[in-house]
Amino acid sequence: MKGITNKMKYFIFACSLAACLHSASAQQPAALAQPIDDETMQRWSAPYRGWTYYPQPVIPWDYKIPGAEDFRSYDVPCVYQIAENPGVWYMSFIGFNGQGYNSFVVESADLLRWENPQLAMGFGKEGDFDYGGCVVGAYLYESWDVKAPRTIRKHGDAYWTLYGCYPRQGDYELRPGYEGVAASANGLRWLRASDEPILSVYQKDCKAWEKDCIYQPWLVEHDGLYYNFYNAAQEGIEKIGLALSNDLIHWVRYPFNPVVTTRPDGYDSCFVSDPKVFRDGDHWTMFYFGVGKGGAHIMVAFSRDLVHWRADPEPLYKAGGHPEGVDKEYAHKISLVYNPQNDTFYMFYCAVVGEERAVALLTSKPVR
Repeated sequence: MKGITNKMKYFIFACSLAACLHSASAQQPAALAQPIDDETMQRWSAPYRGWTYYPQPVIPWDYKIPGAEDFRSYDVPCVYQIAENPGVWYMSFIGFNGQGYNSFVVESADLLRWENPQLAMGFGKEGDFDYGGCVVGAYLYESWDVKAPRTIRKHGDAYWTLYGCYPRQGDYELRPGYEGVAASANGLRWLRASDEPILSVYQKDCKAWEKDCIYQPWLVEHDGLYYNFYNAAQEGIEKIGLALSNDLIHWVRYPFNPVVTTRPDGYDSCFVSDPKVFRDGDHWTMFYFGVGKGGAHIMVAFSRDLVHWRADPEPLYKAGGHPEGVDKEYAHKISLVYNPQNDTFYMFYCAVVGEERAVALLTSKPVR
């Protein structure tokens, strides 16, 4: 392909990808095309029900971060590990200071006590698409198996993450949101890797369902292709879409978005948001949050091929379930990690009551 520019290569990729996806349903193997029936859906959901409450938030809403004492209301946890630092867990999350978001990172030896908070990614430059703050947490992992270590890996000479962001400061999530891509030398401090957003409401393939705001990404790599699952809004309704890439920088939207949508009178009648996708045996499991019936709830959906999804109508966990009242209004934006030392899933989530947002914890069995 000598003489063909990167832009031309990407145009060829985009056209080929759109054509392949358009005919995917007709060409996929019978095992992938098989519908997910009620019995199968309930069997796949069962391992992620019956959570145990951890008594107090692991990151309280008024957690003091040295040098960032004006930030409060913590949100969007995401746990990961770095191969160079065995035995240490890291968790990124965001805080709000009345103007916008910054991303921070803490570390832990036991997934319960978190310490050494530091800035992970701050505000972009004034006038840039991420001036209103950056929300890291869609990392390039070594594996997306649901029980695999959440170890991030390098692409080239750096670690990578996608991130959500906002162009203006002055309030909470000022529209329109964007998505960017960032890189890190050490997995702790992240810098923008492209001066252009990877997704925005101004791109030609942006459709009506996402025309008002783009929110948080989730990155998966499968069979040499990168998948970006993201939520976006049309007015006050949020749904989940999919974009694809072969280089982490340039992305093409799946032509049949959204892949998971709202359901009338359901626990996700208004929002279907913040997807987190993992390989789970012979299928894929997506954890997301729904807004409906008076709160935000932790939901789940399943797929055989990463494109066609069926969502369970019954939440895995409903808002207001914690006996201490920390999630009276919202329980959402999860980070799931498996600890092989005690054969336990840890589900970190954003718990909301009033103006207080904190990172709370549910576990699949009691832990000390």
